[in-house]
Parts: sequence; structure tokens; C-alpha cells
Amino acid sequence: MSSWITIIGIGEDGLDGLSPRAREIINAAEVLVGGDRHLSMMPATDAESVSWGKDFDHGVKAIRAHEGRRVVVLASGDPMHFGVGATLSKRFGLDALEIIPVPGAFSLAAARMGWSLPNVTCLTVHGRALASVNLHLRPGGRLLILSWDGTTPAKLAALLNDKGFGDSVLSVLEHMGGADENTISSTASDWSLETTADLNTIAVELVAGPDAVYWPRASGLPEEAFRHDNMITKREVRAVTLAQLAPMPGETLWDVGAGSGTVSVEWLRLEPTARAIAIERNAGRAANARHNANELGVPRLDVIEADAPAAFDQIEVTPDAIFVGGGLSAELLEVCWARLRSGGRMVANAVTLEGHAAVMAQRDAHGGRLSEISISREDAVGPRHGLRPMMTVMQLISEKT
Repeated sequence: MSSWITIIGIGEDGLDGLSPRAREIINAAEVLVGGDRHLSMMPATDAESVSWGKDFDHGVKAIRAHEGRRVVVLASGDPMHFGVGATLSKRFGLDALEIIPVPGAFSLAAARMGWSLPNVTCLTVHGRALASVNLHLRPGGRLLILSWDGTTPAKLAALLNDKGFGDSVLSVLEHMGGADENTISSTASDWSLETTADLNTIAVELVAGPDAVYWPRASGLPEEAFRHDNMITKREVRAVTLAQLAPMPGETLWDVGAGSGTVSVEWLRLEPTARAIAIERNAGRAANARHNANELGVPRLDVIEADAPAAFDQIEVTPDAIFVGGGLSAELLEVCWARLRSGGRMVANAVTLEGHAAVMAQRDAHGGRLSEISISREDAVGPRHGLRPMMTVMQLISEKT
């Protein structure tokens, strides 16, 4: 079947900003699907109107119910940039769609600010945790952020102040491209408005103060970057472990015996489109993992507070990679191996003699290679200094064929 769904991007200027062809498609539509704001912009028509409301699936079901008819979906700006286009292409297939964009919020905001889009970080907190901004904090950075509503700027200013970025300049761009367009600018420390227009995009010029908290995106963050109870994969070992896990776009990691979640948090920081599931039975450590995920800008980390391998039955997605760091046993490794997808990777770190025996048994049964990681750190030796050895880690790296 040829395309029967047309997704049309609309700006604040409504029909005036659309091409003649887009208008023709709207006029010929049998079903119009969109938010109340976009539907109110439409001319009088015999088409059936369907509002998304607060339930996106309601709109999807309505579209599917009208399969084969001329369905027009009204979207904001560029439907393929944090918009409905990508979601509908997955639900219905690209062959069913035609997509007609107009300049989106990021393009408009960059034009208003005079910023080059390739040099700007574009992100959204619409329906997502504000803590995701933490991942992008750095001196001199520029952010364009799609807001959730009019309270977002004040919440963002509070976050920046808390992180030592109070001198950063926020420019809140309201109703861009429409008759009510307006810009409000202030430093985060001087921000005083509790609310702005709900339809807004925030441009942020990041300025780090002397007490600013930010971390590089490289793997192997120092232990002080995390909240933990000293049961933590040390940074040198963590860097090697992540290199072996090798996160790729869209992949899922199971972090088994996750402790404070250091490995799964860094997995997500390295690959923004990846997913991680941290499995930790200790309530305090699971709480630390959630805290670390928020503070380090990856609040999408899934933390399951349960025993492994019993917790595996709660997880629907098959892992592309598994890291086993805590509670390691031969039985656990065997179950993990069975759950791993074909072509996936498993990395297990053992420090005890019992753990060494378990990874060696796993290697003998399913192959893989062993490495020994020995780390020494500088420490005081009376009035002088020396290198004090840490516990040696035996690491198993296995790829499932």
C-alpha cells in the first residue's frame, strides 16, 4: 500500500507557514490527528478530528482504525527531531508515511541566538527527567532544550545553581515564529520567574563557577564522582571493563550485582542511545545507583532491586552485553550466558579465589579469554610515598557465537 499517513510539521504561524502542497493535503484529509493547539489552527473541514489528549496510544489506535484513508497527523516543527515522526515510522513503517517538516524549535532557536547548530547540544526534557541535563554540563557549552512547560526554566536555573553554573545565561524563547514571540534572558543565579509561557525553548550558555561540578564523558570516572559504600569497581578496572563491554548504539547492558551502578552509569554516558539495566539486591546500593544515574545525567538507568538470577524473569529485553561484578558464582555465570543474545559479550570480574574458580570454569565450558588486572596507587609510607597494590582482578571476556 502506498503512503496513507502524512505527517505535517506546523509552526506557531500555523497555516501561513505551510507550503501550498501541505495545505492541499490538509484540505483533502479524511482524518486529522494532533494536539488541541494544532487542531485549532485548521480551517473548517469535513475531516474527522482526533486529539492526542494525554494518551499518545489513543492517537495511534485512531490512526490504525482508519488505515487506508487519508490521515494527516499534525506535529510541531520538524517531526523527526524529538517528534512524533520517528515513533510513527516504527509503528506503521516508513512506506505508510509521507513527512513534510517545517523549521523546528532547534533551527529557530539557533537562528535567534546566532549559533551554529553542529556546535550546539540539542536535547529535550519534554516528558523526560530534567536530570538528563547533567550529562551535558561543561564550561563554555551551549545547550538548546525543549521544555516540558512554563515551570521548566525555573527548575533548570535551580539545577544550574546547584551544580555551580549559576553564571550561565538562560534565554527562554517563547512562541517562536508566532505573533506572541518573546525572549526572556537572565543568569541562572538571578532567575526570578516561577513560570513562563508553556511553549518555550531554552538556550543556555554554560559558565562554570569555581565550585562547578562536571565530569568528562571518558570512561573511568574517579570514585568521588559516585555515591557509594566503598564496594565499587575502581576507576582503572572500570575503564578496562567498559572497553571490553564496548557499548554500541541501541544496545542493552545487564549490570548484574551492580552495586552503586558505576559500570551501567558509565555505559549510558558513553552511548546516549544505549540502555542499561542494573540488578542489585542491596537496597542501599540500589538507591546509590539511582542517585548516581541522576547526578551524572543518565536518569534512564533501570534499577531492579532484587536477587540475580531470579530478577531476570522481570526483564523482557535480551541483553547485548552482560557485566557480572558482584555475587559472582559459576551458577550465576551459566544463567547469564544462557540469557545473552547470540553475538553478545559477557565480562566478569573476580577478586576472590572462589570467583577465580568460577570464571575459569565458565571459560572452560564456553570459551573466552582471561586477563589479570593489577593496579597500584600512590600512598603514604611514613614520611615518604610508595605504590600500594590493590586487589588483583581476574577478568573473563567472552563473546557468544
